[in-house]
Amino acid sequence: MRITSTCCICPVLVCLCFVQRCYGAAHHGSIKVTRNQTKHIEGETEVHHRPKRGWVWNQFFVLEEHMGPDPQYVGKLHSNSDKGDGSVKYILTGEGAGTIFIIDDTTGDIHSTKSLDREQKTHYVLHAQAIDRRTNKPLEPESEFIIKVQDINDNAPKFTDGPYIVTVPEMSEMGTSVLQVTATDADDPTYGNSARVVYSILQGQPYFSVDPKTGVIRTALHNMDREAREHYSVVIQAKDMAGQVGGLSGSTTVNITLTDVNDNPPRFPQKHYQLYVPESAQVGSAVGKIKANDADTGSNADMKYTIINGDGSGVFSISTDKETREGILSLKKPLNYEKKKSYTLNIEGANTHLDFRFSHLGPFKDVTMLKVIVGDVDEPPLFTMPSYVMEVYENAKIGTPVGTVTAHDPDAANSLVRYFIDHNTEEDRYFTIDASTGTIKTAKIFDREETPWYNITVAASEIDNPRLVSHVPVGVRILDVNDNPPELARDYDIVVCENTKPGQVIQTITATDKDNSANGARFHFSLDEGLSLNPNFTLRNNEDNTASILTRRRRYSRTTQDIYYLPVLISDGGVPPLSSSSTLTIRVCACERDGRVRTCHAEAFLSSAGLSTGALIAILLCVVILLAIVVLFITLRRSKKEPLIISEEDVRENVVTYDDEGGGEEDTEAFDITALRNPSAAEELKYRRDVRPEVKPLSRHHPSSSLDSIDVQEFIKQRLAEADLDPSVPPYDSLQTYAYEGHRSEAGSISSLDSATTHSDQDYNYLGDWGPEFKKLAELYGEIESERTT
Repeated sequence: MRITSTCCICPVLVCLCFVQRCYGAAHHGSIKVTRNQTKHIEGETEVHHRPKRGWVWNQFFVLEEHMGPDPQYVGKLHSNSDKGDGSVKYILTGEGAGTIFIIDDTTGDIHSTKSLDREQKTHYVLHAQAIDRRTNKPLEPESEFIIKVQDINDNAPKFTDGPYIVTVPEMSEMGTSVLQVTATDADDPTYGNSARVVYSILQGQPYFSVDPKTGVIRTALHNMDREAREHYSVVIQAKDMAGQVGGLSGSTTVNITLTDVNDNPPRFPQKHYQLYVPESAQVGSAVGKIKANDADTGSNADMKYTIINGDGSGVFSISTDKETREGILSLKKPLNYEKKKSYTLNIEGANTHLDFRFSHLGPFKDVTMLKVIVGDVDEPPLFTMPSYVMEVYENAKIGTPVGTVTAHDPDAANSLVRYFIDHNTEEDRYFTIDASTGTIKTAKIFDREETPWYNITVAASEIDNPRLVSHVPVGVRILDVNDNPPELARDYDIVVCENTKPGQVIQTITATDKDNSANGARFHFSLDEGLSLNPNFTLRNNEDNTASILTRRRRYSRTTQDIYYLPVLISDGGVPPLSSSSTLTIRVCACERDGRVRTCHAEAFLSSAGLSTGALIAILLCVVILLAIVVLFITLRRSKKEPLIISEEDVRENVVTYDDEGGGEEDTEAFDITALRNPSAAEELKYRRDVRPEVKPLSRHHPSSSLDSIDVQEFIKQRLAEADLDPSVPPYDSLQTYAYEGHRSEAGSISSLDSATTHSDQDYNYLGDWGPEFKKLAELYGEIESERTT
């Protein structure tokens, strides 16, 4: 089958069509094979010989953007089996078959029904086949061919990144590269000149130029000055078809800005300036401004102002405002119209960022002269000192002078000055001031310990112009007077151990004084001289504002006295000296051998000797048992009746025995003392039965009235005298017992109680070696004998 095309509308296509037709005639009747084999129709057996090709095919071309009323002819399919009788049917399949491309199934002519765009799709792949119309069987194998869309110049160049914004420094060399622009063309670059672009400048000459091939924009003039013109708008055109007539074109805008360089020095608009400053201007305040002009911008216009000379360089200073680039003139010292009425200053303004490429343009600084005129102002009074410090003693009487402030009118008029205190705070009400002299006096009595310092404000105004007021701070220090006696620094809890040795320090005390160090820092400690010498403790003054409490005894006993009181007298070193008395409380405590306090509570003697609770209970139980036995024994003896005469051989027939000792006057159980007062007991004399008396006894009869009034003690003495003088009463025959104890013996007690406080020469130090069982006894008797308590 042959494929023929008639789309030869230009010389090139004519040549292609001619070659195509010649190529098809040369291969007429050939068969297309695959893998050197031919597959026969209707199940015929394969023949392994090289068959002739049955298709002759080539590329088809169709012009894009066809706008004709009729479908565009593409080409023709023809089979060798086609005899022209219409028995062969041509079928077209593939991309766009039946929609874009249609075929006449009898003649094999292919037409394009739509306008195609090469930029959307460059080619189409289709399949052609010839079949028998009667049997619908293929006459030849299916063949593939391509229809390419032929490009035409239907797309103009485009700048995809425009418009452009770019900068270039001013004063740049001619030919300095600014920017490269690029335009793209959607046409086929391999076919003709449809996509060949040429650049040209439509606007921006003579300042800039563009390379027609590369699109590089460059400066075209020397020394382009930003201060003359800063912004440029350049229009660049791109044209295809190599710029020939009929080519399509596109354009873009390039906005070029010249950036600043420091090529302009600063300049003062005037060479002479004049400034008025009143003498009342405050030190540190801004009094004027000055500015030098600079055509540059940014950091290239930054400058610094300085005062290079002049008689006012020490009175004024100048600084630079970074925002406005102005020179700010400030006052360093106060002005006085009466002393100096004008000043002259030479001020320089210089750039801080220099570009040495343009140093030939001149010095980048300028100088001007500024004359400052001082204005006369009616000023408020001026104090002789910026502040005052005064002193006054505490407890001073009201109206005591503290000090004097002085102010004067600085103007030539020299007006009189009036003084007063600003009563803004409570402290100002403690003082008064003389309006004419400025003398400050006390208005209240001060206590340094309460407020040691006062701050007040004194004001002064002119009598002629009271609105002009000046102020000065005044500090008043309250001086100390020795009006507070010293006191103990704290409440002391003093403990003394029972086994303390004489001369041992048990506590160090200190004192405080509300007065300052000049009147209260030197303290003297002593015992109260009004009392007798203390035998238990003494006080030692350490001469360093402290004192030590020392013991004077060897031992102290809690059972005898557990608390001692020690009066202490403290005096300071002020003028006049003051003193106070305090009483220290000292507790007696039981301590370990190393001095640690064990207990301070009063305990029984046995407990202090080291007996445990169980041992005490056992001892008490034994005592109770023994008492019960004794009571039982006495009860049995009283219930038993014994004869007065113990035996027949006993010659002491008339001895009466009593088994009770008697308990004194208050004991009425053992013997009834009323018998001694009974008159009947003295009526008759009892005679012995075994011996006849030779001498009559003394008369024992007394009136009953005298017996009732006689004293018992005197009665007993009488009976004792009668018994002693009676010769018939031997001492062994009769035992007379009286229930009267009498006064205590002059010899004193022989009891062991309080023996710890008595004097003894016995050395008991060896008890400390007997072990822990004798620890308490060693503490009680082992130390050196202490002095007796007075």
